[in-house]
Amino acid sequence: MTVREATAEVFWTAFHALSKKERDAVIEKLFRDRELMEDLIDTFCIKQRMKEPSRTLEEYLADRRKKKS
Repeated sequence: MTVREATAEVFWTAFHALSKKERDAVIEKLFRDRELMEDLIDTFCIKQRMKEPSRTLEEYLADRRKKKS
């Protein structure tokens, strides 16, 4: 386990040790952080699309040109 993973595990364990009201308060605070929310949405989208086949930039641009026509 890396230092980063260990640190995350400590925070995750501490979060789970909180009462329901305390966890809700932490989550509310996280949701109010606009930059964090954007990062979470980006991460979620990337994770969802990781299973999609990749394609070259040229293929992508060719598809975009076709759709504009």
